[in-house]
Amino acid sequence: MSIVLTGNDLTFDQLYAVALRHEPVSLAPAAVTRMQASRAVVDRLVSANETAYGINTGFGKLASVRISAEQVRQLQINLVRSHACGVGAPLSISETRAMILLRANALAKGLSGVRPVVVETLCAMLNAGVHPVIPSQGSVGASGDLAPLAHLAQVVIGEGEAHLKNEKLSGGDAMRKAGISPVALEAKEGLSLLNGTQGMLALLSLALLEADILTDTADVAASLSLDALRGSPGAFDARIMHARAYAGAGTTARNLAHLNEGSQIRESHRSSEADKRVQDAYSLRCTPQVHGAVRDSLVQAREMTLVELNSATDNPLVFCSGRTLDRPADAADAKFDGKGDIISGGNFHGQPLAMAADQAAIAIATLSGISERRIEQMTNPLTSMLPAFLTPDPGLNSGFMIAQVTAAALTSENRALAAPHSVDSISTSGNQEDYVSMGMGGARRLERMLHNLRHILAIELLCACQGIDLLAPLQTGNLAKKAYDAVRAASPKVTADRPLAPDINAVADLVAQAAIAKILH
Repeated sequence: MSIVLTGNDLTFDQLYAVALRHEPVSLAPAAVTRMQASRAVVDRLVSANETAYGINTGFGKLASVRISAEQVRQLQINLVRSHACGVGAPLSISETRAMILLRANALAKGLSGVRPVVVETLCAMLNAGVHPVIPSQGSVGASGDLAPLAHLAQVVIGEGEAHLKNEKLSGGDAMRKAGISPVALEAKEGLSLLNGTQGMLALLSLALLEADILTDTADVAASLSLDALRGSPGAFDARIMHARAYAGAGTTARNLAHLNEGSQIRESHRSSEADKRVQDAYSLRCTPQVHGAVRDSLVQAREMTLVELNSATDNPLVFCSGRTLDRPADAADAKFDGKGDIISGGNFHGQPLAMAADQAAIAIATLSGISERRIEQMTNPLTSMLPAFLTPDPGLNSGFMIAQVTAAALTSENRALAAPHSVDSISTSGNQEDYVSMGMGGARRLERMLHNLRHILAIELLCACQGIDLLAPLQTGNLAKKAYDAVRAASPKVTADRPLAPDINAVADLVAQAAIAKILH
């Protein structure tokens, strides 16, 4: 897959192809023309010595300071250097690649007033594997992700640090070895590289991909738990779902019903006179409603994020004469006369993404919580109708007792991490930037939450498979059996106590690879 950037039609699939599979990237000819047209507007303003924020003024609280024409280029270099204040663990390679691609696509819209060479350099860095070292902390998510993007921009101009073929180098050396000429920044170009939401957008976009995988995995785990606990699938009847027609609930209900088709355990439960339960616990019976709400919430977060993929999020924006927002210019109608407007606004503010990240965090915490409850149901002899802690010889063996404790610890951590970031704000830049989104922090915590959820689901899968083993020779559903076999290939039945950490990690790896989720597709 070769990705051609236009600034207007980047998809999640293309983003993932570049970030995760290192597919090549280029700039569309029409985008080049639009960028040249908007650049002409900036050049006209500079030559006319007119005043525009960030082009020939200071930044933030210093916006009232006028910069001479002789200092315009130095202003851009100083901006990049001064804003490179990030700290903490660096972003992963996939996160860094996503961030570079997203910034390139935003600039390709032709509303930023930068030369095409800026985006062409970003594309060349992606294609050559020049990955800036970008500290993950330092953004408050308004005026964009300034510090992270500054570390990216440092490498664009041949400074900072970067990885090239698993080697950490200075930014200049990495660019030289890759055969890429650093950019000599012109007016506004430093600001346009820094001023955007692409840090939080990159992290959120990648998190949503895994969140979808883990939601499907949770459906599979729940179907196995349902059989391990000899639960009833009656609550997943299509008529119930139709009576409260949430799309996500309907999807999960269909998944559960399909996964458990052909279950011998279900049939034995129907004819059992010993089991007098009329209804199952909520963590089983309400799985469609809970997992479904997660699905619907993630869809909303993804819709908000999709808008951002093809948005101009820097400031000020450059609008060529004759170009309207409802009809973006193409190569045929772009003009190079320099006529147009440079307008300051607030598209750099990360509030939409901060709120989407909070939605994703709540969704992840919700899946964690209900999965842990199913684990507790299976390990507790008062509710499971199985040997205590799923061991054939309880007392001498502790079985899955502490596996449930681990799930509880991870669940509690996810609940704390799900606290909203989007309602927080600390004034910055001399009270000029007095309400910020904290969106980067909101997106950063998602990876940690997803890591926890992977392991919670791994523990549920292990417990459910152990429970099904204890019901042998009865078998689970035909499709669910595929998940059972995948788990058992990584972790054999527990017949006597052994350290379960390796088993949990092995199954968590299966979860991360989508080996369980793909059973549904």
